[in-house]
Amino acid sequence: MQIELHTPIADEDVLRLHVGDTVILTGIIVTGRDAAHQWLYKKFCDPAGDPSSEEKVISEELKSYLHRGVIYHCGPVVSGVDTRQYRILAAGPTTSIREELYQADIMRLFNIKGVIGKGGMGQNTLEYCQKSPAVYFHAVGGAAVLIARSVKEVLGVYKLEWGVPEAMWVFRVEQLPVIVTMDAFGTSLHEQIRAASKKALDHLIGTNV
Repeated sequence: MQIELHTPIADEDVLRLHVGDTVILTGIIVTGRDAAHQWLYKKFCDPAGDPSSEEKVISEELKSYLHRGVIYHCGPVVSGVDTRQYRILAAGPTTSIREELYQADIMRLFNIKGVIGKGGMGQNTLEYCQKSPAVYFHAVGGAAVLIARSVKEVLGVYKLEWGVPEAMWVFRVEQLPVIVTMDAFGTSLHEQIRAASKKALDHLIGTNV
């Protein structure tokens, strides 16, 4: 099933989505990789966090984009950084499981309704998706240039001092194709594939004993 979805995303729209659905996403998304997740968790989720006044301002601005929004595990390739005439050359997904330690807390902090990446996430994120509700979208790896064509505007960038791939870029996208692989009903396509693969491997090992 193919569904058109716009940010900000309402709960009822999340609950329409099931594993296997193709979604055409339009709206605002924010990129975030390892540095972003570690910083957000350490400064704003950890009770011992002590953000500066500047960091608090950034957090409030991010809330305006991420509330009922989408975070994208992506390290884009960007030209025009020196002149601030940004052009997104490639915007493929990076491996999501690296953010599993932080993801649920960050989704809760900003009321994020969707995560885009590749490879899926773990049990903590899946459980949060059920409670929230929220979903995980799989973007096609190896299609970085194609995905970049969906980026119509760069609305801002935060923490550029981390480097272009690790900075948090705010994109306005149109017609970005993704697939639901973890839904709000506790179903994970990634876990189903792992279980089926293990069963097949155990069978092969058993037949060769």
